[in-house]
Amino acid sequence: MKLNQHNLGQLPPTVARPTYNPTQLRQGIVHIGVGGFHRAHQAAYTDALMNCGEGLDWAICGVGLRSEDRAMRDALAGQDHLYTLFELGDQPDTKVRAIAAINGMLLAEDGAEPLLAKLAEPNIRIVSLTITEGGYCIDDSTGEFRADLPQIQHDLANPQTPQSVFGYLCEALRRRREAGTGPFTVMSCDNLPHNGDVARKALLAFAQRLDPDLASWIASHVSFPNAMVDRITPMTSPAHRQQLRERHGVDDAWPVVCEPFLQWVVEDDFVAGRPAWEKVGVQFTRDVTPYEEMKIKLLNGSHLALTYLGFLQGYRFVHETLADPLLRRYMHTFMDQDVTPQLAPVPGIDLERYKQSLSERFANRAIADQLERVCSDGSSKFPKFIVPTASRLIADGKPLERVALVVAAWALYLRGEDEHGTRYSIPDPRAADCQARVVQRDGLAARVLGDEAIFGSAIPASKAFVSAFERLYDSLREVGVGETLRQVLGD
Repeated sequence: MKLNQHNLGQLPPTVARPTYNPTQLRQGIVHIGVGGFHRAHQAAYTDALMNCGEGLDWAICGVGLRSEDRAMRDALAGQDHLYTLFELGDQPDTKVRAIAAINGMLLAEDGAEPLLAKLAEPNIRIVSLTITEGGYCIDDSTGEFRADLPQIQHDLANPQTPQSVFGYLCEALRRRREAGTGPFTVMSCDNLPHNGDVARKALLAFAQRLDPDLASWIASHVSFPNAMVDRITPMTSPAHRQQLRERHGVDDAWPVVCEPFLQWVVEDDFVAGRPAWEKVGVQFTRDVTPYEEMKIKLLNGSHLALTYLGFLQGYRFVHETLADPLLRRYMHTFMDQDVTPQLAPVPGIDLERYKQSLSERFANRAIADQLERVCSDGSSKFPKFIVPTASRLIADGKPLERVALVVAAWALYLRGEDEHGTRYSIPDPRAADCQARVVQRDGLAARVLGDEAIFGSAIPASKAFVSAFERLYDSLREVGVGETLRQVLGD
């Protein structure tokens, strides 16, 4: 059955449908960057609240700033902005539900003015973001805003016709200030440390160059809550669509697939109100830092520890790496000995149980999470997910082999060929630059680790880390992943 408003009441009983009337919703949130994660996370929480009979004035208007976003807009518009949330797990209690919390989507390509007008509407009280780690235009090596980027230069010269997220936010906030509408909350839902602080820094840096008075007003009136977000959401494949049709009789142009696990911890700092998300499982806190450190260093760090080694061995799914006894033991050792001692106590969280839950989530065969997805954008992920752990280990004089192996595996992965001779492309905006650094063995450590935008200054300055990196890189090339893991694990 085709998913749309007309067929909503006739969906099979295995598919939960909204208990609210989608035509009665009023928009209160604009979300920039509508992809799988937003639809499986923030939109899913909002839909759950609406199913409780609350939050009907917090419907989401999606926004796409890239030409690639047209495919998502067209898929949603073609089925009245409904979509299916398809949970996949190894247990039988997974859920399938139709979600109507997103009830519109605008594209920047279709004109800046409709989007600016939407952002300036008084009823829009939250603007949320999933624009990826690199979307904040922050130089990881210096921590400074990249004002030299072409889209930023364009927006500074043409504020009425912006291209970047910061150009749109600034112009919308300028209009709201002039009209007396008041500010909105800027809420990052991206997976990076102190995401709200990063969003604030980037927006203020842009605004300061454009209009210092506006920058001062934004600094005083707009809130930027930090948040920890968590749900594994693989890329939707044709096989997923086929599964949904065969198992549940729903024809959805772009369902979102995800694991059953779901978590969101947010600082309760919303300048213009917020949905009562705490009623559907969101945890509000005064300080998200310990939750953020736990998730980024354990989950994301362990993902990278497995990803490149597994890919080099010829695996293509995360659950395959967990089925490999050596990789599984390596991940556990990395978490227990390298990461856990660095973590502060996390209120309400048993770290041993949390680590066990990560193993279970990574081993989920039904979700078939692609290693290619986790491998992507390594140049943006390493500074956030691995470098802080490595830098702390260096500072504390701790063993470096396990963390250096993650970097060595990435360097070898960049050559584009696994142990079986299979060639593959590198999904990373900086792929060409990174690959150029690994063409020759001579001087490789200086070229790879010397990229300050990725590795900062502490790692290339550590003779012990450089030595471990070179030794393990050579071992991976000469004897392969399995034998190198045995050496690192002391077998």
